[in-house]
Amino acid sequence: MNKAYSQLLPRTFDPLPLGAIQPRGWLRNQLWIQANGLSGHLDEFWPDLGPDNMWLGGNSEGWERGPYFVDGLLPLAHLLGNDRLKSKADTWIEAFLSSQDESGWIGPVQAPKRRAYDQWPNMIVLKVLTQFHEVSGDDRVIDVMTRFCAWLRDNLAEHPLFQWGGVRWADLALSIHCLYERTNEEWLLDVAAQLHEQGYDWATHFTDFQWKEKLQRDQCGQMETHVVNNAMGVKQPGVWYRQSKNEFDREGVYQALRMLDRYHGQVTGIFSGDEHYAGKDPSQGTELCAVVEFMFSLEHLIAILGDPELADRLERVAFNALPATFSHDMWSHQYDQQVNQVLCSIDESRHWSNNGPDANTFGLEPNFGCCTANMHQGWPKFAAHLWMATPDGGLAAAAYAPSEVTFSTNGTNATIVEDTDYPFRDTVRLRVRPESPAAFPLLLRIPGWASGATVDINGEHEAAPPPGQFFRVEREWQSADLIELRLPMTVAATRRYHKSVSIERGPLVYSLPIGEGWRPLESRSPHGDWEVHPTTPWNYGLRIDPKHPCEGVDVEERPVSHCPFSPEGAPVRLTVHGQRVPKWLLEHGATGPLPESPVESEEWEEELTLIPYGCTNLRVTEFPLIRKP
Repeated sequence: MNKAYSQLLPRTFDPLPLGAIQPRGWLRNQLWIQANGLSGHLDEFWPDLGPDNMWLGGNSEGWERGPYFVDGLLPLAHLLGNDRLKSKADTWIEAFLSSQDESGWIGPVQAPKRRAYDQWPNMIVLKVLTQFHEVSGDDRVIDVMTRFCAWLRDNLAEHPLFQWGGVRWADLALSIHCLYERTNEEWLLDVAAQLHEQGYDWATHFTDFQWKEKLQRDQCGQMETHVVNNAMGVKQPGVWYRQSKNEFDREGVYQALRMLDRYHGQVTGIFSGDEHYAGKDPSQGTELCAVVEFMFSLEHLIAILGDPELADRLERVAFNALPATFSHDMWSHQYDQQVNQVLCSIDESRHWSNNGPDANTFGLEPNFGCCTANMHQGWPKFAAHLWMATPDGGLAAAAYAPSEVTFSTNGTNATIVEDTDYPFRDTVRLRVRPESPAAFPLLLRIPGWASGATVDINGEHEAAPPPGQFFRVEREWQSADLIELRLPMTVAATRRYHKSVSIERGPLVYSLPIGEGWRPLESRSPHGDWEVHPTTPWNYGLRIDPKHPCEGVDVEERPVSHCPFSPEGAPVRLTVHGQRVPKWLLEHGATGPLPESPVESEEWEEELTLIPYGCTNLRVTEFPLIRKP
């Protein structure tokens, strides 16, 4: 045993067990929309998840799609307390547990002997089993995971990581660390060290970052430029930092985000990749798998590093990029979404890095089925990481959404009920309900954009904490205590690609919604595949002063509906002024080159309505700035 790895650095915060946080309000509605859509029914008609799947004893698709599906279905089922979904998840989990052979290998495919076999699907299975153990306490999970790790210990030298497992090894290391914390078996850290030695080094990848432009089709053969691998790889330096204790690894997380933002970043907090690095042009795509995997990476990095800036990023992705890539009923999804997305169609000429012509259409399996299998984890895991435990018996509010969290501190059980319409409103009310008076800290995240935030307790002003920190409130809490946190949301204008401008307010990015004409493609009951064509003009520039955007924007708040992430249900609308830019036209099935701002326009000035990005299907989000007359 290498004594340098004899124990892990403690996380700043500890994620709570699945089920400790229950969604409420619009978030619970969103999970029900998901459960009533593809996530709750996909296995009933998609052959890849049907009874002939090899994981279930059949003869088809025995690789990642079953494990992917359950990785999101399991938390969805338990957050909703839905027996139908739990039963579906249990069927798969029993198959995973029973598929382990005498050597410790898990899966329908035999353990590698004479030929190499990528271990990536087994890594997802361990993610699933880790969650299942939290809600079930089933001792078989610990045994199965331990025996598989023993297989790795004994076989990695002869059968090293490669391909997908070689670049996604941090997901396995995360599961091994969780297992180590449950068993105190120190040899597990030796296995994690083997993964580090064999796996791709993402910290060095971003330290010596070479991919500063959009990749062309003939450049897309490398695992390290694949967008989903990057979304997973961002967490690798942070996960390994707990074991290496090396500041280079900790800093590697921030270096990764800097490089991705600088060369491929999008205003929604994610980065482009359709499906390899695609630059900063808002007409380029981002793969749905990358969105949900980036959220998962951020959720665990927040726990490890405790940085509120990472939580700001998580909210931006969750409230913008995640809902925008689904139809409002979550019965169809895209493979690629675009920040400026004015046409979703089958088009051979679209300038993707290497995706197919249908990659931005809405449907069951546009372009490739990985996102169909993997998209389910986004909302449930976000809900399950809203709150985290602090080392001193308290809680940290990592992200805000209506919820209820139950925990125990110093022998006292307590519940906190979070009533809020955030991110559509600026007020969060927390009702603290210990079973008996109890002293513990609450760490309230003050977002980096929230200048002028205030904290009131029981109607009395407590503090005006500065933005970009966790504000600590510590007292003996009584069962009727009420915290009111106000996070003022002011309109901001951000300069983007070609000096364009995007409008933000709080954690939400705002877009011009384009009229939608949905045209059915091949029908696959009980859903359809769809092109979406524009029915209203889209090529507008904004007349706004980027230094003083509030002066040119009116804000209207509407009720938060059952389905807020839809064009009709948008709970906030911004009124701005703009003009058509006639020379900005469609090219290759997308918005043509974004004109360099400022631009001239002789068109009539018009009043435009912007709604949250996540409410749109067709949209313009990065606008040319109209030159002042």
